[in-house]
Amino acid sequence: MMIKKWKDIRLYGLIFTIASAIFIIAFSTPFFSEARLQPHLYNSGVDSLGALICAALYFGCMAQKGEGIRAFRILILLVSACFVVNVIICYTVLAPDSRTLCFVFCLLSKLIDLAMIFLFYLYVRETLGFEGKLARIAEKLIPILLVVQTIVLLANIITPVTFTVTAEGMYEETAIDLIEEVFLAVTAVLTAIMILKSHNPFSQKAAALTFIVLPLIEFVLIGGSFGEASQYGIVLMSLIIMYCVIFNAKSRKLASTETELNMATEIQAGMLPSIFPAFPERPEFDIHASMDPAKEVGGDFYDFFMIDDDHLGMVIADVSGKGVPAALFMMSSKILINDHALMGGSPAEILERVNKQICANNDAHMFVTVWLGILEISTGKLTTASAGHEYPIINTNGKYELLKDKHGLAIGALEMSKYKNTEIQLKKGDSIFVYTDGVAEATDANNQLFGTDRTIEALNAIPEGASQKEILAGVRAAVDAFVKEAPQFDDLTMVGLKYNGSQDDAAAEEDS
Repeated sequence: MMIKKWKDIRLYGLIFTIASAIFIIAFSTPFFSEARLQPHLYNSGVDSLGALICAALYFGCMAQKGEGIRAFRILILLVSACFVVNVIICYTVLAPDSRTLCFVFCLLSKLIDLAMIFLFYLYVRETLGFEGKLARIAEKLIPILLVVQTIVLLANIITPVTFTVTAEGMYEETAIDLIEEVFLAVTAVLTAIMILKSHNPFSQKAAALTFIVLPLIEFVLIGGSFGEASQYGIVLMSLIIMYCVIFNAKSRKLASTETELNMATEIQAGMLPSIFPAFPERPEFDIHASMDPAKEVGGDFYDFFMIDDDHLGMVIADVSGKGVPAALFMMSSKILINDHALMGGSPAEILERVNKQICANNDAHMFVTVWLGILEISTGKLTTASAGHEYPIINTNGKYELLKDKHGLAIGALEMSKYKNTEIQLKKGDSIFVYTDGVAEATDANNQLFGTDRTIEALNAIPEGASQKEILAGVRAAVDAFVKEAPQFDDLTMVGLKYNGSQDDAAAEEDS
């Protein structure tokens, strides 16, 4: 079965660490009864305990997010694998008929060591942030050394380059076995220097250095007399220290960022009309809007406001990009459009003035697509202008259809852009639906787009007489049914307007 989601991979990693611990515990039983294995009883105990801690540590960081977390999880998996390999080596090293198996697991253990030190380098590079000339050298040198060292180890399959396993099942090093330490030494030294030179708090630097320093101290003081399991146990201890110090510090930082994003979300939501019905004293029209950002804050926005007693302005727009930068640009664009609309002029004239003002101070080179409409309430005449926005969908004959209005360039793209007006005569009962590309470009798990045609079908499937709120909810339900569990990649914003006729029309109906 194909793994489609990262959360599934995390789950399989947890299953692996738990299975490893169970396997080691079950495999360690003969160490108590067989004489040839009893000298390795300490090793098997460390392997069992270490594998259990690996499973617990992996479970503890499953929900963690942020830079370096993937490398950290793989490090835990590698340590867990080391404990498995170590207990198998202990079981086979004294068995003459298991020479080949012993060689394979000795080689596998050495390859895992290479992967562990490389993953450690990646982890601290991503979490602590390495900069400067040395970081650039390491970025090129370390992968090359990793490849060379891997080739050297694999060469032992053909001829003893750095080690061999004798016919009696005994591990023997060659005269040039120190070649195995070149990658480990160079990577450890470069990484340690870059950790010390980083601008992180001392506690985070010290926590990261334990991965290098503690195994070295253990080897110097004890000389590896307690076996490989002790080395991997020390490595696991280092991972726990790094988890407690670095991830906790980053969690506090992420919590602070999340609080700020929540505040930004509230500020953004507060700038958009959110009380419906929006104009209960004006029965001539029914207007409703909704926005669902893809992130905490979005780049889409909508607005509607009375320009005067007889004119309703309505806007929908989509800023390039997402997140906080788009939200900031969105706020300034919304204010400018509102201000210029209240100053008067046709939609095309308003967009031209706004475009010039935005282009004059657009160092970030952002742009925004805008659809602006002004409804003359007494007559039903709707004048619109579009700055590269999605075509509106209009219902003037009992059926929704795409209206290909006149388009200009997005606001902020070119200072001298010109825009053209489109006039639509709405009769009583007519309506218009405008939206951002988050609707048409909503994507399912197979990368299929919802599309404009499905949007029109969804609108026409809504029962006649539905309110604008119900119409927008119906379209959103159709989008959700289409994308199912696929994530939302873009802001999804919609505005619906229905013209109910002028007050004169209502008075004429009452008289008749």
